[in-house]
Amino acid sequence: MEHKEYFLKTSVWRLFFMAALPGAISMLASALYGLFDGIFVGQILGDTAFAAINLAFPFVIINFAISDLIAVGSAVPISIALGKQEEKEANNIFTCALLMIVGAGVFMGILMYVGSPYLLAFLDASEEAQRLAVQYIRVYAIFSPLITGGFALDNYLRISGKTKFGMWLSIAVSIATALLEFVFLFVLKLDIWGAALASCLSMLAFVLIAFLPFALGKFTLHLTRPKFSKKTTIQIIKCGTPIFLANISGRVTSVVMNKALISMGGDSAVAIYGMQMYLGEVLNPVIYGLCDSTQPAIGYNWGAKRFDRVKKLAKCIFSASAIVSIVAFLAMFFLPDVLISLFTTSTDVAFLKEATKALKIFAVSKLFFWFAFSTQCYMTAVEKSFYATLISVGSAFIFPILFIFALNSIGLTGLWLNAPLTMGACTIMSLIILIVFAKEMKKKEQKIQLK
Repeated sequence: MEHKEYFLKTSVWRLFFMAALPGAISMLASALYGLFDGIFVGQILGDTAFAAINLAFPFVIINFAISDLIAVGSAVPISIALGKQEEKEANNIFTCALLMIVGAGVFMGILMYVGSPYLLAFLDASEEAQRLAVQYIRVYAIFSPLITGGFALDNYLRISGKTKFGMWLSIAVSIATALLEFVFLFVLKLDIWGAALASCLSMLAFVLIAFLPFALGKFTLHLTRPKFSKKTTIQIIKCGTPIFLANISGRVTSVVMNKALISMGGDSAVAIYGMQMYLGEVLNPVIYGLCDSTQPAIGYNWGAKRFDRVKKLAKCIFSASAIVSIVAFLAMFFLPDVLISLFTTSTDVAFLKEATKALKIFAVSKLFFWFAFSTQCYMTAVEKSFYATLISVGSAFIFPILFIFALNSIGLTGLWLNAPLTMGACTIMSLIILIVFAKEMKKKEQKIQLK
């Protein structure tokens, strides 16, 4: 199906389901692997190893941060260029972005490999937890130049209309990762680095398989002689800044949160926080898949000045995200004991009671998360990077840090309240942004009607 027919002539709801469902399923497959990662480590290697992964994971995400900036930052202008029928420009951005991602992977890999012991020492965790966390980070650092392009290639598959291919590839890779991790940890009895190695090998397989059709010229996007320009670079950075700031600021927040957790409750508190993060990482990628997979369609229609379809696609995103979030809230709030038992074999009554309280409080944040995140993705798709950045930085850094210090006097409960209070504040901010943007769009529509 040609881009014009696919993005402009397909009915809005059909287009949404064609784009969003495979993307959501793809992200769900990856999220479920992440869940199994936590379960395998917690059940096989124990609570200290589980805490170590949660100490390491913010730094693993930081390792991918610049590459994700380029991935998202290039996907938006590529979609808009295709909407304007500027295929040559789209392919140039595509090629330049891939080269930039490889360079970013080399730089961040070296930085994380060398710096990981010093970064972990800052947290004052137990020596064993620090040792395991450094192992975990360094495996990702070694593979960094080869695997950081995975997220970008997934985006480019969606832009090319190959969402089902991306979905099945993600499912196959997630299954392979889970099997590899089981073999490495349970059969071969490897340490925590085996979990990281399983992930990296699977990511490498995804990158190689996904890249091949682009390299062979099988898709709309293909490699071309790169022509780097100041305009292209600024455009990529501008559009990717919201997700970059969200990644960096969010991980800085996680580091600050982990330090506060260690000071108040030690490795056990970090493990409880890790349970929240793993369960949240099942929901968040699904909503991200719904939103991110629809971004090319929104961007294409925005470039084609079909604002009526842009608004309808946005409504689809908000509706679907709300449904997913409500289901997640119900599961976390009413089945906390079942979910907690997935990650720990502990029978400590005090630990389990604190974990149950924490998860119920965390569940409330999911009633707000969908609105702020959907607004952020919508603003990114229509090149309103300033609005998207406000939401991403607010949700990932400003509000969480503010509440960490504001609620410090009430101990661990204050830390558990951080997520719902943060998302509540971001929901209010997102609503204001949508009202302002609606007025801007109305003016654009009026100008088009006058012409």
